[in-house]
Amino acid sequence: MIFVTVGTHEDPFDRLVEALDQLKGNGAIRQDVFMQTGYSRYEPVHCEFKKFLPFEEMTQRMAAAEIVITHGGTGSIMLVLYHGKVPLVMPRRAEYKEHVDDHQVMFCKTMELRSKVVAVYDTDQLEHVLSGYHEQVRRITGDAVVGSQEDGENKMRKNAGLFAGKLHGICKELLKL
Repeated sequence: MIFVTVGTHEDPFDRLVEALDQLKGNGAIRQDVFMQTGYSRYEPVHCEFKKFLPFEEMTQRMAAAEIVITHGGTGSIMLVLYHGKVPLVMPRRAEYKEHVDDHQVMFCKTMELRSKVVAVYDTDQLEHVLSGYHEQVRRITGDAVVGSQEDGENKMRKNAGLFAGKLHGICKELLKL
């Protein structure tokens, strides 16, 4: 199962929701897809969806998913990492009026450089990136098979804590400028 979350930001993220729904509809995606669509105006035809989910349901769906696709929000990315998974991330972009600026793009590029996410920046790349997702995860993790969920969660908790500390330090330095 593929789980998709666009977060709770008030701007729609129709570009991602519609592209994934079309890929499911044309058979490019064979797995079941469940989407949390937030304020998106486009309503999926080929995928199950809810606009918003209680946190518990979101984490259950995320934990059960084979692949988690998320927007570039820090909280959503970190939650996927916490569950021991490598998120496929498509950041919201200001040019499409999906956010006020491109901070998600910058954060996504940073996480990609640190081998924490599989990134896709445009919908025309989505099918290709999805088809190579497992190979990219193997390259990122160095594992042919990811360990148990508990091992992954413990490792990701530790890494998320380290990352949060480093990010806090970077933010403090940037605020001094």
